[in-house]
Amino acid sequence: MNTTRNYLKKLKEEGYSVFTDSYEQNMMFGYHLRNVSGKVVFDMFYRSVPDGGGYAICAGLDMVIEMIQNLKFTSTDVEYLRKCAPYSEEYLNYLQNEYKFSGDIDAVPEGTVVFPGEVILKVTATPMEAQHLEDIILNAINSQTLIATKASRYAYATQGEPLLEFGLRRGSAYLGSVFASRAAYIGGCNATSNDLAAKVFDIPSTGTMAHSWVLMFNDEYEAFYTYAEVFKENIILLVDTYDTLKSGVPNAIKVFKKLKAEGKLPKKYGIRLDSGDLAYLSIKAREMFDKAGFKDAVICASNDLDERLIESLKKQGSKINVWAAGTKLITSYSCAAFNGVYKLAAKERGDVLEPVIKLSETKEKITNPGDKTVYRIADKESGYFIADLICLADEVYDTAKDLVIFDPEFTAKKKLLKGGTYTMEKLLVPIFRDGVCVYENRTTNEIREYAMKQLSHLYPEIRRFDNPHKYYVDLSEKLYNLKEKLIAEHSFAG
Repeated sequence: MNTTRNYLKKLKEEGYSVFTDSYEQNMMFGYHLRNVSGKVVFDMFYRSVPDGGGYAICAGLDMVIEMIQNLKFTSTDVEYLRKCAPYSEEYLNYLQNEYKFSGDIDAVPEGTVVFPGEVILKVTATPMEAQHLEDIILNAINSQTLIATKASRYAYATQGEPLLEFGLRRGSAYLGSVFASRAAYIGGCNATSNDLAAKVFDIPSTGTMAHSWVLMFNDEYEAFYTYAEVFKENIILLVDTYDTLKSGVPNAIKVFKKLKAEGKLPKKYGIRLDSGDLAYLSIKAREMFDKAGFKDAVICASNDLDERLIESLKKQGSKINVWAAGTKLITSYSCAAFNGVYKLAAKERGDVLEPVIKLSETKEKITNPGDKTVYRIADKESGYFIADLICLADEVYDTAKDLVIFDPEFTAKKKLLKGGTYTMEKLLVPIFRDGVCVYENRTTNEIREYAMKQLSHLYPEIRRFDNPHKYYVDLSEKLYNLKEKLIAEHSFAG
């Protein structure tokens, strides 16, 4: 009899080789059958920022690395594929006994601030290998980048006040929620209630109590005091089970007075509001606490918070100083998906990587051709990011010389950067070389610190929610001319 437990055990035992859409397997077989070989270059990039924002925070690379390192077609994989389509036995034997990733991957480090159109990750490999990685890469990076970006918006709205992630019960099943909690932490949350994520990724763990705790006892005061006796160093009491201002806050104050008299009041104590008019209740609760002599009592709020509501509560003068986000953060409720894509940019002909371009009647869907890299240009004095420059991989720049960058959508719009006034950093770094991982990823805490540093180099106008300033992502003159040439060739062909 199959049970959920058996399914979970089976998934744990499986590798990642069939973690693909079926058409990837079909194309792999076709490439193998027709001996389509040589090197190809695929780019991952995204087209628009979630929630109409000004930036995204890239996350998910660590998962991509681990999955690629464990790519192996098992006997059960081959048995499954044999049932799916008319794959030849020769091909299936090749998968099980010889196939492995042998290519190169370059990517931006996790926590990097990224913008539409620029390469986030680049695969240089055989057609079969590069095709195989599409879903692995997109699934890991799209999902985690979405949540990291969302969390950074929440953190911006809280203006530096603690932001807790409480999303486990509303997130994707099992490991989806674990990695979402990781992404939320990278994006700016300070702690998570998800103990498995906290354990695996060394994230600070946090939690208060549920209404059921209060209902277990004869009265609210008994519930609060019992909780305080058990959790001596972190006493956050949920005060809205019955009546927040008439019962919850007064009983919390009564407990805190008793603890203070006994010399047991910890540094971290306060209440959580989970319903009602959060601005009004927090203001009244603050008044009650201050009058009782508890000016340092924490007022935490939850209840379907999103960044817009947090911003509104701030403007209303709320006295909330700790924010707990759940459903709307962990599901990215206002924007369901990150639109990262994976497109062919070059293919080998002879000993040369020949650029290719995908055309479309939708301008945004026309790809940038060729083997490319990305430079980030920053103001040397302030450190603020000025623009990103997508260029061909063999292009080099001398920051001691003047640099002219231009808007590829309106080429007359140009900016002159005087030599010595700017810096340029190559964003893509080596991850795999000849199938071997050469990159040592940072810890989750180091990635979070890096993301916070990245965000500090963005002008505030780019981080604002309404009509954010559009960050410049330009093409080098060489790449721009190549793109225009290929468009013209295809437009007039035939």
